[in-house]
Amino acid sequence: MLREQWQAARRQARQWEAGSEGERLVAAQLLVLTERGWRLLVDRRWPGTRTANVDMLLVGPGGVFVIDVKNWRSAPEVLDGKLLAGGEPRDEHATRLLAVTKAAEGAVASLGLSPVAVQPLMVFAGRRVDAELGRIRLLGEHEVGPALLSERSRLRKESVRAIADHLERVFPDYEGSEVAQTAPPPPAGLPRQADARQQSEPEGLFDLSGLRDAALEEAMRAPIEQWMTFLHPDQVALVRRNWSGPARISGPAGTGKTVVGLHRAAHLARRTSGRILFVTFANNLPRVQGTFLRAMSPAVADRVDFRSLHAWAHEFLQERGVQVRLHKDKAETAFSLAWTRVGRGSRLAEIDPAPGYWREEIDHVIKGRGITAFEEYATVARRRRRAILRRPHRQAVWELYETYESLRAERGVHDFNDVLSLALAEATRHTGEPPYAAVIVDEVQDLTLVGVRLLHALAGDAPNGLLLVGDGQQAVYPGGFRLADAGIDIRGDRGQVLRTNYRNSKEILDTALAVVADVAFDDIDGLRTPGRRDVDLTYHDGQVVRVTEPTVTEHDRALLDALHALPDGARADAAVLCPSVRAIGHYQRLLTQAEIPVCLLEHYDGRPVDAVKLGTYRRAKGLEFKRVYLPQHTAALPNGSLSGDPHAAEAAETAREREELLRSQLFVAMTRARDVLWLGGVAS
Repeated sequence: MLREQWQAARRQARQWEAGSEGERLVAAQLLVLTERGWRLLVDRRWPGTRTANVDMLLVGPGGVFVIDVKNWRSAPEVLDGKLLAGGEPRDEHATRLLAVTKAAEGAVASLGLSPVAVQPLMVFAGRRVDAELGRIRLLGEHEVGPALLSERSRLRKESVRAIADHLERVFPDYEGSEVAQTAPPPPAGLPRQADARQQSEPEGLFDLSGLRDAALEEAMRAPIEQWMTFLHPDQVALVRRNWSGPARISGPAGTGKTVVGLHRAAHLARRTSGRILFVTFANNLPRVQGTFLRAMSPAVADRVDFRSLHAWAHEFLQERGVQVRLHKDKAETAFSLAWTRVGRGSRLAEIDPAPGYWREEIDHVIKGRGITAFEEYATVARRRRRAILRRPHRQAVWELYETYESLRAERGVHDFNDVLSLALAEATRHTGEPPYAAVIVDEVQDLTLVGVRLLHALAGDAPNGLLLVGDGQQAVYPGGFRLADAGIDIRGDRGQVLRTNYRNSKEILDTALAVVADVAFDDIDGLRTPGRRDVDLTYHDGQVVRVTEPTVTEHDRALLDALHALPDGARADAAVLCPSVRAIGHYQRLLTQAEIPVCLLEHYDGRPVDAVKLGTYRRAKGLEFKRVYLPQHTAALPNGSLSGDPHAAEAAETAREREELLRSQLFVAMTRARDVLWLGGVAS
């Protein structure tokens, strides 16, 4: 059947008088695809020019393809990133194709179509070729059809039609250049499928806003697949933007910051020859993000390195021959001894007798900021730290720090802060060619100042070199910094804020915001921001389910009942999130005994698995699920309640700081939910 369709298509292509013989041969191959819902536009005028043309634009389930047809006497070759034919350079053809592809990307950006769905092809008549030249794929006349049919499905039928109609207007045809879109006649006895242009729907059904609404509606049913293709046009504009230096994308939870960052990584990887580093603090997120990018843009996935910051820094030091002896347990022992010797009996116990607060002070304020002299620490602004430390208290902290460092050095081990400090010193010591064409930092608010300085050292202030993505309200670790402290200057429009929530319904978002409404936060741009922010919503169908039982046993039974009641396939998009590792152990045993499959978030890689995800609030950062279950969600807060006044006069400053951090973590967990947020509690 395919052979007969191709022969009919070739006869039809011969009747097209415009274009070369090579273009007619390739058109014959591509016309077969119109039987399967593709639209082919041939010999189009390049917008903004008088005479330049585009050989072909093809729109189908696999996306938008900008096609340049070649009928060269010599076979094409790709050598050291250069295009050759008969030993002669032909790079100007690749440059022109990329330029018209950029024009096509701009044309469909108004529809919300991501650049990852627009691909340039160079097709060679009479040749057998399958190679890559950067983002351009080189295919022979006989390879192009099978290659396009094997593309993963990105666009629905209605989207194909609307996008093709839009491109037809933007890239007008030359007179006499039309190729009829009627599919080749099928063999006798087989029914003829309806032509793509002769559908019963009215032509104006999908205008620009209609397509965007339809894409969003579809995204609610299959979010991962659809955001790989469709974004809001404002988000697409950020993905394609040329930044003159370091840039930042911020915005409340659910506004698509990470999604924009991933599309930006794919966009840059397709336009540069260097590697792209996509880094975040959590060590489980890089696996998930890498899986998403491979599904989104497989052609460039191997050119984007997904790493947690500490893992990358460790690898970087090993490559440079710098010895690192990271040993968490021995470092913890060194701090415990230091606290016993000089901390427990000092003035620090007047403020907070728990050693954890002072370990955080060393990790996030002293070592996290790279402070090496007391006089600097004595005057430094302790961002997001509430307790007021006068000079005697800071002297006591410094003595604790020096004792800890001495004991750690005696044991010959490093802690996590040392890894970043060593990497920063190494990165600044060796100048020259940057190791990455661009660095994208997700959840930047969770990094320390030293970590941000390290990433800035890798990218510098080069155009499109450094993109920081994150939201200060979702910080789940103590301490903080300002971008100015890191020497990063984001001027004018290089600081962009997303304001539309695409994930949460109003009921779910209002419930989450109630947790942090009274907790203002210092963002990394230096602005003090109220806890309740104005957000535009696009999704309204979610619900909050509250369950309060008199005992933990009855509470846990209610959780199991809710999970057992999930419909087939729903476990793949459900998560049980807990405030602590201890709680994780409890619920892992509970679900396993109830024969409910469990996938720990620390092992989750983003691929669908028929199991309930289980992890801490922190591990859930950067992820989303249709259904989120938060058992005993108020247990970690003071008095196990959300009704306590976070500004009570009698509360210690360190206790207030701890509670605010717990509220931020709970807020993050709640905003992971799209359709259902289940809140479990035990009556006091």
